[in-house]
Amino acid sequence: MPFAPRFVAVLLIAALAGQSLSASELPELGDVASSELPLAMEKKIGQQIMHEIRWREASYLDDSDVEAYLNQLGGRLTAVSSDPGFGFQFFPIDDPSINAFAMPGGYIGVHTGLMLSAQTESELAGVLAHEISHVTQRHIARQVFQSKQITMASMAAMLVALLAARSSGQVAGAAIASSQAGAISSQLAYSRDFERESDRLGFDILYKAGFDVRGMSDFFERLQRAVRLYENNAIAYLRTHPLSGERMTDMQNREQSVAYRQVADSIDFHLVRAKLRAMQGLPAEAVKDFSAQLRERKYASLAAVQYGLAYAHYRARDWAAAAAAIDAAGKTRVSSAILERLRADIRIAQGDVGGGLAIYREAMVRFPLSQGLLYGYGGALLKERRYPEASRFVEAQLRNYPQDVRLYKMRAESQAGLGKVALQHQALAEVFALQGQTAGAIEQLQIAQKAGDANFFEMSAIDARLRELQQRRLEELKEKRN
Repeated sequence: MPFAPRFVAVLLIAALAGQSLSASELPELGDVASSELPLAMEKKIGQQIMHEIRWREASYLDDSDVEAYLNQLGGRLTAVSSDPGFGFQFFPIDDPSINAFAMPGGYIGVHTGLMLSAQTESELAGVLAHEISHVTQRHIARQVFQSKQITMASMAAMLVALLAARSSGQVAGAAIASSQAGAISSQLAYSRDFERESDRLGFDILYKAGFDVRGMSDFFERLQRAVRLYENNAIAYLRTHPLSGERMTDMQNREQSVAYRQVADSIDFHLVRAKLRAMQGLPAEAVKDFSAQLRERKYASLAAVQYGLAYAHYRARDWAAAAAAIDAAGKTRVSSAILERLRADIRIAQGDVGGGLAIYREAMVRFPLSQGLLYGYGGALLKERRYPEASRFVEAQLRNYPQDVRLYKMRAESQAGLGKVALQHQALAEVFALQGQTAGAIEQLQIAQKAGDANFFEMSAIDARLRELQQRRLEELKEKRN
């Protein structure tokens, strides 16, 4: 499956190729020695690329359980990092290759292949800590400013090349050629100095966050062994994060100064990995795989294997088998919002809607910070066409999470179910706006204006928001011209 930045690379390269401005007409960014990419600009570049990934990239994995886990783990790490003020967002990419990548502004993508190949949570945390350090030390911004005098267009194209190179050297080469930036081709991978710096800071982050500091070197060492076994299929992560013997020695030397401590993996680490495995291939194949693990007792977490079996049966629409497996997982006395969500969905699929919704309500009390439960409960109400309940629930949640795209999608669906056309398109406008599609948001509000079923106060809100977004659109067009 294509890696997300490859899509963004092609998209932005095409846009740059169509610009009418010559290089001499674009502003100079100045001397790298005296200035760097401002934090606000770096964040904005990252946001724009992130919007494209969420909006158009097929490999973006829109799974709230997996994304919530990554942000929970990442949040634990960034809390002890030297975040310059970006705020971090972690997101999954449905790709079997072992890779992770940091984008400008604190956006970090993690391939499902990496999550499945990590044998412990500390190993996964080690890779994330390393990527976080690339961001906090602003390595991407410093790579972009390799040249003393470059144009805005060249900067954008080079940045795209750097991102594309995380997966595809071929796409990166095209980006470099199109931007006339061949001089940085040797810099597409992080430099040795940048890697050593991220190793050192990542180690400190792991230690402060309470993980096993050996997780980083253990994971990298296993990747290195895999490369020796499969020389013609170099692991994607090592192509852009060159691993030398010197780096491995430095990591191991740091470990010697820290007393060994065994760190248990969280249950959500095992559950998310089980879910990713259960999502692969045909449902029958997943059922066979998890059944074999149970039969042969080859697992790190019994609850996770039973959960994976339940999810595989759920995919196969074998509700009775799914219920039996999730009940077995519950008997292990493991507590997780992820388990409760699947338990509720299975109960609803069996026809016991009231029982399933009751499970959701109880779980939301036990796990008040789980957005996955919020999405699951709201989605269940909508699926059962309980639109008045869904509308009240979503409105309450939007007061807590006013920037949540998934909740606005639910708002649009509930308003459509209630026959409120203007409010449906008003909600869709926020979906477009939050995903960086200002023109689409304006179009939705114009449809809402013409719907004819909004009251005075609703119409006033629609008109005010339309004026605000039209002003934003003018500013965006002005930025493009400049």
